[in-house]
Order: sequence, then structure tokens, then C-alpha cells
Amino acid sequence: MNLLSLETSCEHASVALYMDGDLREHLLEGHANHSEYILSVVRQLLADGGIGVSRLDAVAFGSGPGAFTGLRLSCGIAQGLALGAGLGVVPVCSLDALAMQAPEANVLAATDARMGEIYFRPCVIENGLARPHGEAGCAAPDGLDLPDGKWWGIGSAFKAYGDRLSDRFHGQLLGSSPDAVPRARDVALLAAEQVSLGKLLAAEHAAPLYVRDKVALTTAERLARGGKA
Repeated sequence: MNLLSLETSCEHASVALYMDGDLREHLLEGHANHSEYILSVVRQLLADGGIGVSRLDAVAFGSGPGAFTGLRLSCGIAQGLALGAGLGVVPVCSLDALAMQAPEANVLAATDARMGEIYFRPCVIENGLARPHGEAGCAAPDGLDLPDGKWWGIGSAFKAYGDRLSDRFHGQLLGSSPDAVPRARDVALLAAEQVSLGKLLAAEHAAPLYVRDKVALTTAERLARGGKA
């Protein structure tokens, strides 16, 4: 199986090539505008693997939630490549990919959604793959609920709101990995299972997972959350 994957839901983008279990990944850290670099990285990765787009079985992308511009970028590139080569696509929740890096089986993947909120999804790692334990959501740190049990936190939400989350889930959090970001290699691993099961989506039906459809707060909303006008 040959699979290309993209993950651009945050400021640290990556592209990976999965070839019969072998994984190659290229990171684009620190670039404010991934669109200037990512296509050249895709071309180089395919060239290094000695294959063209036509030899791929599918194109996968981290569908979010995350930065709206980044989500549209990876979705658009995946659609363009897939349409041109007659391939299907595999959207993968970026929170599920993030959870794959945790050192524990029960994982709360949570990223900073800005505007005083976080994106979150509890996952359980089974046979090396993240299995969602509920829908991806968006909430204020103090309004987040966590299933019973012990959990490992991972993602930028634990850098932005670590103390508040620790207080809210006192006794439930085993620890956290606040610097971890979603990676294309994990998107590829999750997508490979879907491809093997024949669960492909027609490229024209691919769409980002926004979770929240609002990108800015009004002055009144900011003040209500304790912010500045």
C-alpha cells in the first residue's frame, strides 16, 4: 500500500509517505505560510520514494480541528492530488493523530482553540492505533468533562491551560505532553487501516473538521470571558 498524508492543522506542518509499512516524513516547522513550501515537499518526498502520484492508493489529510487556514490547505491539496490521479481520500481527525504520541493508553488529546477554548477528544490506544472515545469537541477549559479513569493529556491546550486542566481533573491526569503536535506519520498510520478496509472517500466530498464555525469573538463576548475590549 502506498499512501501520502498531510498534516497542517497547526504551525508545525508535516508530510509523510507510507510505502508498504515503511514511513518517510518531512517536517515544516516554523513556517508561517505552509502553502509556500508544502507542494515542493510533497514532490521531493515522492521522488525520494521513487513513485508518482498515480502509484498511490489514496491521499490522507489531518482534517482537524485546528487552524482554519491550515485545514483548508491540507484538504485542498489532498483533493487536488486525488482528483488528478483518480484516487480516494482519507480524512483523519488531527486529535486522533495527536493521541498516537502519548505514552499511556488512555489519552485526552487537546489543543488550544484560541478565544479561551480548547479542541478536545478522549482516545484509547489499542494495538498501536488511536480509537476515539467520543466526538471531537470545543469547550472552555473549565467546561470540559472527562470519562472515568486515569488519562494522559497531550497537546497545546496543556501549555495554554495546564494549571486549569490539572485543577479540574485533579487525580485523573497522569501527566501531559504539552509540546506535542499532530504528525503526518500518525495520520498515515490511521489512514492505512481505513484504506485496507476499503473506507475511502471520493475526493470531491472531502472537507475539514472545523468543530467550531466561529473565528472571532465580539467585544461583549470577550468581556464576558474576562478578556479585554
